Amino acid sequence: MNFSLEAVEKVMDQTGVDYKTAKEALIKTDGDADAAIKLIQPDTKDIGDDIKELIDKLKKKVEEGNADRVQIKKGDEVVFSVPVNVGIVGGLLGLAAAPWALIAGSVAAFGLGCRLEVVKKDGTTDEIK
Repeated sequence: MNFSLEAVEKVMDQTGVDYKTAKEALIKTDGDADAAIKLIQPDTKDIGDDIKELIDKLKKKVEEGNADRVQIKKGDEVVFSVPVNVGIVGGLLGLAAAPWALIAGSVAAFGLGCRLEVVKKDGTTDEIK
């Protein structure tokens, strides 16, 4: 089976796999780079809308008050934690210490399998789903 180095690089760039995995996928798909990408990542979807929805839910939970911190957990480990400094800015409650974009980026970076939680002042947590 002949395929170009460009095809291997395309598969590697778009999927994040190593050379060997990209080459094996190209062999299975007769050198079709797009088919190889789909073979490696069959169920990918744009998570941008999901993250936006998650952040909207988080904002509502913080606006309710009684929030002490926002944390992202993977399993039982806290991988990101930031205190909530709620202040009135232009009549709106805001998260001064951690911009929403930072939290959204963190959720995206840590990926699926993570939980976003709001820790209340009494120590209880509410998971944002």
